[in-house]
Amino acid sequence: MTANTPDPAARRRISSTPILRAALTWGLIVGVVVAAALALVGGLVAGTEGAWSGVLGALVGIIFPAFTALSILIGNHWYGHPQWLQIFFAVVLGGWLLKFVLVIVALLLLFQVEWLERGIFALAVIVAAIASLVVDLVVLSRMRLSGASDVALPTRDTIQD
Repeated sequence: MTANTPDPAARRRISSTPILRAALTWGLIVGVVVAAALALVGGLVAGTEGAWSGVLGALVGIIFPAFTALSILIGNHWYGHPQWLQIFFAVVLGGWLLKFVLVIVALLLLFQVEWLERGIFALAVIVAAIASLVVDLVVLSRMRLSGASDVALPTRDTIQD
């Protein structure tokens, strides 16, 4: 093996991948439920504009937190590559910066929409963001991952006497 050739055994899946996928899956399911509930509340409070404001707020509150887990999954794709750590942090930092810019642009554009009910929108963003955090906490607490996962321990043959 040369220094630039990744070890095929090292290209196995990282143990955090199922946790991140579960967080994204459950986040999507909870996001749909939150969007439906806030569309109903918004519709009852402010009609059609309130319903759409609730849906948009829930989307903002669920989609943008998912960017972090998604960027980690994308960064983990290069696990086993000699520059995996640099690639991983570049992808995660780039995803964070992209998310930061997109949130600002989305909020600036959405607050220019005349029919947007800002109170319902803000409530939906807050409820969806809290729901996203709860999903992440529940998924992480239910999954079992050791503190030293993805580490190859030496065998008796590799220990020098």
